[in-house]
Amino acid sequence: MDFSSLNSARGETWQAIHGDCVDVLRQMPSESVGFSVYSPPFRDLFVYSDSEADMGNSSSDDEFERHYAYMVREKFRATKPGRLSAVHCIDLPTRKWKDGYIGLKDFPGQIIKTHEDAGWIYHSRVTIWKDPVVEMTRTNAKGLVYGQLVKDSAASRVGLPDYLVVFSKPGENPEPIPHDMGEETARRLGREARRTIGAHTIPLPMWQEWASPVWMTVNQTNVLNVKAAREQADEKHLCPLQLDVIERALLLWSNPGDVVLSPFMGIGSEGHCALKHRRKFIGVELKDSYWRQACKNLDAAERGASDLFAA
Repeated sequence: MDFSSLNSARGETWQAIHGDCVDVLRQMPSESVGFSVYSPPFRDLFVYSDSEADMGNSSSDDEFERHYAYMVREKFRATKPGRLSAVHCIDLPTRKWKDGYIGLKDFPGQIIKTHEDAGWIYHSRVTIWKDPVVEMTRTNAKGLVYGQLVKDSAASRVGLPDYLVVFSKPGENPEPIPHDMGEETARRLGREARRTIGAHTIPLPMWQEWASPVWMTVNQTNVLNVKAAREQADEKHLCPLQLDVIERALLLWSNPGDVVLSPFMGIGSEGHCALKHRRKFIGVELKDSYWRQACKNLDAAERGASDLFAA
């Protein structure tokens, strides 16, 4: 895909475009993407830049949803029939100064509706366990403080998990995603089979864990380092998507050689995992410092993958 007219960088197996994902996706060929995985802006919970194209700068929930819907429709067009898109999201806490009450908004439900309106099929949802003590320490959420339980438990709540909401595009998948290498093939390939097992097949014990509707073993600290890309005015709670989540999604729902898309690339976490597992990657990022760091991370990942599979 040629994005040379845009501010972009590329390697042999990746392209990183600096710009608005809606505009970039409009230029992507139809049915060219094998899989997409990403974490969208959580409405106005975090603000990453002052650009009008930044969905985090929406003045209302309705404005965000209209803006996001444009991207979802273009993603639908660019995705191959029968293939999937995985969206990382959370329930959003309300703020009394803005919403008038303390509670939650069903952000995953709105994401599902937006995708279904665009023609996607709601495929599945994974709940990702998170430590409520870490959440309480990080956010100082009133509902998680033990003192609130002692004082009045009616204002206490459980911790907020993450979700991975998955959608499929209607149609027959032109390139099935097999996970059965077969014993004879594995014996014939020998060392090569063992070296590429993570890219080509999922062993039964691993599948039995990943088939659970709740992923209990995601390492919350297994993320790319965001410090190099952070600017002074950045949202202090910014955190990239865990690599464990991305890798599971990639291995479950994409083939080696597939084009993997992230319309909200950040510092390149999805691309890092895609290249590690011999996929191709296209990412879009609006914020300049994140885009520059993503380019460095993607270049390093590509070189690392080349060294691994040449061994």
